[in-house]
Amino acid sequence: MLSRKVVEIGAGRGFFKHPQFKPSGDSPDVPVMPETLLLLELNAQACSVDLREMTQVVLGDPGATIQILREGGRECSFGEEPPNRIEDCISALGVRTCIEAVSRRIVSRAMNKPAIMRAWSHSRKIAETCKLIAEEASQNIDPDEAYLTGLLHELGTLPAILDWAPALAVSSDPVLTGLRLAEEWFLPQCVVEYFSEPGHQRGVGRWTGIVQRAHEISESWSDGSQFDGKQESRVVAFGQ
Repeated sequence: MLSRKVVEIGAGRGFFKHPQFKPSGDSPDVPVMPETLLLLELNAQACSVDLREMTQVVLGDPGATIQILREGGRECSFGEEPPNRIEDCISALGVRTCIEAVSRRIVSRAMNKPAIMRAWSHSRKIAETCKLIAEEASQNIDPDEAYLTGLLHELGTLPAILDWAPALAVSSDPVLTGLRLAEEWFLPQCVVEYFSEPGHQRGVGRWTGIVQRAHEISESWSDGSQFDGKQESRVVAFGQ
């Protein structure tokens, strides 16, 4: 049984809605890795559910994150603000409802599993780097929001990765697709803002700048570089 209270969401965090799109609610469920579901089930069977551990499991899987945020948004009454954090969703919905949400569609061999695994792995890597940048920056940037933005920064590519039917196509532009899905799925304001920022491809906005910098750092690590003092200085300099 959950012992942690739901954290009250600040009244000033209004959910942004772009007037160009009207959510249809017809988009398919996003698949979740089977190991994510297994870990959540094991956590739920414990004598005392560890909310923090369950939250970390969900945030390690973009599909599970989306499914639970979507469920949290669906449960909101008219005019009520959707939860911005996974722990709030779990507390409000209950463990069993969250597990049902993530179990609706599991990644299987019938899907393009290698492509999904690559996309999920890349999203986690960028999310972790975005959080590091936010923690080191002098700007007032919430590390958890930075992580979530990085985790869902390729939202607009999901229709292609998941082979959605042409009738479900949102737009040929992944940025507009990401914005539409972020709104339709009741995703947190930071994610909506990321896809709404002008000059998106140039990385000149608050969130796009962090995500772009995260890609640069991630690429340097992939080249065999270590995160040394010079790289740390450049991360800190981002917020100055």
